[in-house]
This record gives sequence, structure tokens and C-alpha cells, in this order.
Amino acid sequence: MKTLTTPEAAARLKITPRRVRALIGAGQLPADKKGRDYFIDPKDLALVKNRKPGRPRGSSKEKPRKKKPSIKG
Repeated sequence: MKTLTTPEAAARLKITPRRVRALIGAGQLPADKKGRDYFIDPKDLALVKNRKPGRPRGSSKEKPRKKKPSIKG
């Protein structure tokens, strides 16, 4: 089975190698570490490829934040 290096996975996902390592560190992208390098199964890229960028929306049960009064002086 052909595995991908961190830069190869980054190119396929259109993100930086640093972000690939962050996803691996967070447990969102499985990878095997050999020495100092990570090797990723191409099938596992689908786990992160279809994610939307940015933070997930908060629960609708959360209370809206109160606006701070503006200071005029």
C-alpha cells in the first residue's frame, strides 16, 4: 500500500504541512510515525477533506453574548 508523506498529504488537501501535523496531533488524521516522519494512508484523507474551514457553530442553546456599553469621552 502506498502511503503519503506530510507534504504530499498537504498538497492533496490544499493545506500546509504544518496543518497536516496539527490534524495528526489532534487525532483527526490517522498516521504512522517512522522516525521523525509521518506516513498517511490516502484513504484517510477523506476524514478531513470534506470538513468546512473555521470553527464549528456553537449550540443554539447558548445564551447570546451581552454587548459591552461603549465608552464615550
